[in-house]
Amino acid sequence: MKKLIKVGLMVLGVMTLMAGCAKAEEGGAKEKVEETFKIGITQIVEHPALDSAREGFIAGLNEAGFEGRVEFVEKNAQGEMPTAQIIAQGFVDDQVDMIYAIATPTAQAALNATKDIPIMISAVTDPVAAGLVESNEAPNGNVSGTSDEAPIDLQLQLLQDMGIEASTIGFIYNTSEKNSEVQLAQLTAEAEKLGMSVEVMGITSLTELEQGIDVLLDKVDVLYTPTDNMVASGIQLIVNKAMNKKVPVLGAEPAHVEAGALATCGVNYFELGRQTGQMAADVLNGADISEMPVQKALNPSITINKASADQLGVVLSDELLSDSEIIGEN
Repeated sequence: MKKLIKVGLMVLGVMTLMAGCAKAEEGGAKEKVEETFKIGITQIVEHPALDSAREGFIAGLNEAGFEGRVEFVEKNAQGEMPTAQIIAQGFVDDQVDMIYAIATPTAQAALNATKDIPIMISAVTDPVAAGLVESNEAPNGNVSGTSDEAPIDLQLQLLQDMGIEASTIGFIYNTSEKNSEVQLAQLTAEAEKLGMSVEVMGITSLTELEQGIDVLLDKVDVLYTPTDNMVASGIQLIVNKAMNKKVPVLGAEPAHVEAGALATCGVNYFELGRQTGQMAADVLNGADISEMPVQKALNPSITINKASADQLGVVLSDELLSDSEIIGEN
C-alpha cells in the first residue's frame, strides 16, 4: 500500500511538473507576440507626388517586417493649414506611436503639436529652413525623414542634353511655401552659372495662376515648375498653356512630366516614401530619431514625355532615350 501511495505521489509530481512546463511554454509564446503600432499619416493635399510618397511609406514599412503590425490612420488637410493643425493635434490626443507628415506644412503642424511623438517627414525640400530639425546631419529632436530637394543642376544640364537653348527660365511658385523659396534660390544660383536669367511669378491662389501664367510664358524660353503644392494642383493648366505657346516645361519631379511637362531629372516619390518607411521601421525598432540624419533621394532619375518632345520639335538622342524613363509614347 505504501508503495502504491509513493508511486501515486510520484506520478502526481510529474504531472504537476509537466503542467507547469506547459504553462511556461504558453507564457513564452505570449511573450513572443509581436508589438503592434498606430501611425497617423497627415498629408497637406491630394496630388500624385504626395499620394505616391504615402503609398511608398506603407510599402517600406511592410517590406521591413511590419506588415499587419501597423494601423495606419490617414488624414488629408485639403490644402488648409488650420485643418492640418487639427489633424496633428488629433493624432496627439489619440496617442499614436508615430506621425508621418507629407510636405512641409503638415510637418510643421505636427511639430507644433508634439515634441515627444516621433515624426517622420517626406516631400520637405529644406527641413532646416522649415524649422523642423537643427541640421540634416543631427536633427536633435523628434523629427527625421527624407528631403525631396531636386537636383536643379542636373535638371538644367538635362536641358542642354536635349539641345534646348534658353537665356531666360521662368519660375512660378506659391509665395507662402518655404520650400519653393529655397528652390528659387537654388535655381537662380545654378542658372547664373550658365548665363541664364530667372523670371519669377509668385502666386497665392489658383485664380492668380490662371490669370498670370500667360504673361509669364511670353517672357521666357523655358518654364520651371518646382515641387510646390499649389503648382502641383494646377500643373495641367500650366502645361496646357505652355504647350500652346511652344514653351518647354522642365518639371521638378516625374508627376509633372506625366501631366505633360517635357522632362525632369528628379525624385521618384514612391521610392522616397519607401526610403522614409524603412527609416520609420528603424525608429519603431528602437533607433533614436534625434540622431537619425535626414536623407535625400538615393537615385534621381530622368523622365521624358515623348509626346511633348515631339510636339515641341525636340529631337532626343539615342543615349538620352536609353538612359531615361520614357512616357507618352505613341
